[in-house]
Order: sequence, then C-alpha cells, then structure tokens
Amino acid sequence: MLKVEDAKLPDVQKALKGAGVKVISIVELYKEGAPDNKSENKPEETA
Repeated sequence: MLKVEDAKLPDVQKALKGAGVKVISIVELYKEGAPDNKSENKPEETA
C-alpha cells in the first residue's frame, strides 16, 4: 500500500521506477477527500 499527497498516478510510477522499483501496475482504490457517492462503506443513521 502506498499513500501519497498531491501526486498523479504517472508521477508516482515515474518516481518509483526512478528509485529502482519495478512497477507492474498502479490501481487507485481510494482517493481521500474525493466526493463519495457510494454509501456502502458508511454506516446508516437510524433515528
């Protein structure tokens, strides 16, 4: 797992390759601070 701030996926891949890390693929699973239209991960509020 890798967490980054203010970086685009191609920039992350380039930096990792520059550090000698063989990158096969990068998949963005979660983007913190992004609008979340899915409620599956949020607990439902009950009155």
